[in-house]
Amino acid sequence: MAPKKAPAEKKLLLGRPSNNLKIGIVGLPNVGKSSFFNALSNTDLGKAANFPYATINPEEARIPVPDARFEWLCDIYKPVSRVPAFLTCIDIAGLTAGASTGAGLGNAFLSHVRAVDGIFQVVRAFDDAEVIHVEGDVDPLRDMTIIQTELRLKDIEWVEKALDGLKKTGRSLGSTSLADKARKEEIATVEKILKVLTVDEKDIRKAEWNNKEIDVVNGLQLLTAKPVTYLVNLSEKDYIRKKNKWLPKIKAWIDANNPGDPLIPFSVALEERLSSMSPEEKEEEQKTVGAQGALGKITQAGYTSLDLIRYFTCGPDEVRAWTIRKGTKAPQAAGVIHSDFENKFVCGEIMAYEDLREHGSEAAVKAAGKLRQQGKPYEMVDGDIAYWKAGA
Repeated sequence: MAPKKAPAEKKLLLGRPSNNLKIGIVGLPNVGKSSFFNALSNTDLGKAANFPYATINPEEARIPVPDARFEWLCDIYKPVSRVPAFLTCIDIAGLTAGASTGAGLGNAFLSHVRAVDGIFQVVRAFDDAEVIHVEGDVDPLRDMTIIQTELRLKDIEWVEKALDGLKKTGRSLGSTSLADKARKEEIATVEKILKVLTVDEKDIRKAEWNNKEIDVVNGLQLLTAKPVTYLVNLSEKDYIRKKNKWLPKIKAWIDANNPGDPLIPFSVALEERLSSMSPEEKEEEQKTVGAQGALGKITQAGYTSLDLIRYFTCGPDEVRAWTIRKGTKAPQAAGVIHSDFENKFVCGEIMAYEDLREHGSEAAVKAAGKLRQQGKPYEMVDGDIAYWKAGA
């Protein structure tokens, strides 16, 4: 009999193993970060002002993530309470060239970036004599290069420091004990990380890592390991006509430097106008100008970039979306609601959103044999509808 194939090792994710992940808004001063944050969160927490460093302490907001499935479930169950999924968003001070060596608010800025899990990088592609540019003129490619360089330089500094510490304690390592062997492997991984940043001149998230290496990368909390979504801030006119001289060049820069990273054009000027309107006025204005606001798309892109998915709990009292990371097993997904559900987990009754949509009611899903009892090994799927059973 042929030997059983070992199951393929499940690839670990870069970043903190948490469901409570945050995304930071990063960019040079005066590119529209705080105005974008204000429109996104419908507040004016972000102190939009026409001078560098108007934001020093990062401001935080929880932004609901748009989801047609959630809206449909609310229509079906007509619950007393509706709780959508949220993305935690943080407005961070503007970065300038030299931040990695402490220029401007460099060190504080970089510690704020280190504390988030993903990055919305706002890139300015609009001309406005009223809004000064810290580098003198508008050049998104130069701005993107400055940010990439500063984040990479700070990572190099941290990795060199970590490597130095490891080598100091590694001098006396033998080759026999498992602990010594593991320490040697860790040193080799940190050397590889340094090579990626310095010789290959790549961001950490763009290199190939195995699971053991990912553990080491995650332990270092590197800036260039965080997923980036590029948000290109256009004038309202350019956004509506879908034309801007910089867009093809920005796309080419991303393809050359960080292939695969998402690029979303938007207009802070338009979003600011829309955010002050009622839903009806907003709808009317979008029809009039012939363009949709991009905030929903941006929020969803940020959520996806962090490898987040959601499952739902539904009933007449509440329809709620619960945020978990891709690959989360049933007991840990239940634990997001309450730790007792994880500790005393018995099973989950799970149906797919698509099955409920197709059959129209829970009773019909059950009659069709599509309501499944799942145990501890079950890996949650985006859009699952769950009822948890826990022991006393």
